[in-house]
Amino acid sequence: MTEFIIEKMRNHPRLPSHVAIIMDGNGRWAKQRHLPRISGHMEGIHSVRDVVEASGELGIRYLTLFTFSKENWNRPVTEVSALMSLLVKTFHNEISDLDRNNVRFNVIGCIDDLPEVPRSKMLQGIEQTAKNTGLTLTLALSYGSRYEITEAVRSIGKDIAQGNLDIDQINESLISSRLYTRDLPDPDLVIRTSGELRISNFLLWQIAYSELYVTPTYWPDFRKNEYLEAINSYLNRERRFGKVSEQLNL
Repeated sequence: MTEFIIEKMRNHPRLPSHVAIIMDGNGRWAKQRHLPRISGHMEGIHSVRDVVEASGELGIRYLTLFTFSKENWNRPVTEVSALMSLLVKTFHNEISDLDRNNVRFNVIGCIDDLPEVPRSKMLQGIEQTAKNTGLTLTLALSYGSRYEITEAVRSIGKDIAQGNLDIDQINESLISSRLYTRDLPDPDLVIRTSGELRISNFLLWQIAYSELYVTPTYWPDFRKNEYLEAINSYLNRERRFGKVSEQLNL
């Protein structure tokens, strides 16, 4: 049945090109089961694997996962350390499969904030899969959208100060070209798990016209079927970009 649904969706003319996901609820999933928080993160890896696999089967071109925010560095040191270790272990276990399945690995955010080992592993994955032409899987690591936009403004201001750019040349395209996501299209669909109704400083510039899908399901329970439900919700929406329905049918 799942294979039939995927085959039907992959031929849909409005299949999203780029899906971005705020993976939330790992800690609460673990708390409900009287488990340590890291257990939720470990279980969430299975959800990542399911969603990546489904994205490849559907023919979605870009998948961006909000993995670790700049604000997450403020969590207890023991949890941050465990998350970094889990990141390295997961990368070691998964990168060969990603490469074999023609997935291009990518990272956005302040990668220099990461400890040496996870940072070098991320860079290794980017290099190893750089020539792949299938799904582009992007992890947002030590990422914060306000910081990203601030850095873009700083970069533009520096060019103006040095006489390399005129203020009249500033437009939306220029700003987009200075963001971490300069090589990615804007997300068509943003999914947030765990039922929280906020964006949490994620891709604020890029999601101006993205469709939003919020589910009460915690991330560790968000598997292929739940992902397909989110995609189906998107396919049944009308994206107008400021126009009216009648204009879209002309």
